[in-house]
Amino acid sequence: MNRTVLIIGTIVTAALVGVLFLGLGHDPSHIDSPLVGNPAPSFALKVAGSNETIALTKFRGKPMVVNFWATWCRPCWEEHPTLTAAAGELGDRVQFLGVVFQDDEAKILDFMRQRGAAYPTVIDERGKTAIAYGVGGVPETFFIDANGIVVAKYDGPLSPEQLQSYLAKVLTP
Repeated sequence: MNRTVLIIGTIVTAALVGVLFLGLGHDPSHIDSPLVGNPAPSFALKVAGSNETIALTKFRGKPMVVNFWATWCRPCWEEHPTLTAAAGELGDRVQFLGVVFQDDEAKILDFMRQRGAAYPTVIDERGKTAIAYGVGGVPETFFIDANGIVVAKYDGPLSPEQLQSYLAKVLTP
């Protein structure tokens, strides 16, 4: 065997093992958002089932939970009761807002009729808002403080306990 090939093979193998070793303990589905610690990207989107438009700036001064979801997303179905219950309990202290993308308005309205709606839901028809937030899949939830700064992001369906933990981050002065 050629000595050069053996040395190069050993170096490449060692590098791959090193990269894999460094990745141990990291959740491969979790990517930290560069938005955390920065102002939330502004948007103005149409409310599902109406011609009204809601701008994110309308809620400045109040902590927010912005949840990206879709009707075709099974984990979104699981998470919906948790968000609806929390919005019902905390509606005076925290503004919840649903942002739906890659979906049909009729399906969205049907979902909300069947499953309930405790907060406004807007439609991101072209997906520009999802892109601005770096959404890779649904559900993804952003927690924004009263000053409009993204405090945290959560990928996946939130359990009631997880939601309470993240809400504590935006409710603490």
